[in-house]
Amino acid sequence: MIAWDVTKYSRLGGSGLLTVGVSTLAKSVRELDVYKEAFESAMRIFEVTKSFPQEEKNSLTDQIRRSSRSVCSNLAVGWYKRRDGAVFVDKLSAAGREAAETRTWLEFALACHYINAQLFDELNGRYEHISATMANMEQKAESFYRDR
Repeated sequence: MIAWDVTKYSRLGGSGLLTVGVSTLAKSVRELDVYKEAFESAMRIFEVTKSFPQEEKNSLTDQIRRSSRSVCSNLAVGWYKRRDGAVFVDKLSAAGREAAETRTWLEFALACHYINAQLFDELNGRYEHISATMANMEQKAESFYRDR
């Protein structure tokens, strides 16, 4: 089956709109650029949050780490269950929600002066792209179904 390949995204004039190329279906979730981007972003957040104050350990630090990692885990479960269209779409939607939650925690980290504006812009941009990718994948969910 043919499916659109999330490795071929490009922004159109900075508008945030994405174009999608067509390719053969990835065999593993780890082959998807969106998974790689989410994983790298979660690891970046892990490293950055090491410097957050101790009093944030059980709140902001844990929440932003959890939500950023959950993007990957929801995408992985959805990819595994992609033959069940409803489950696949639900997990893509959950991954998108977790990306949005991560962006909110980033706003708190910026407001509390735990991160600077440059780092906020970098990570917020990554999660904005991840959210847009999840929305595009939801819209094209049927193109990911295949016999395993």
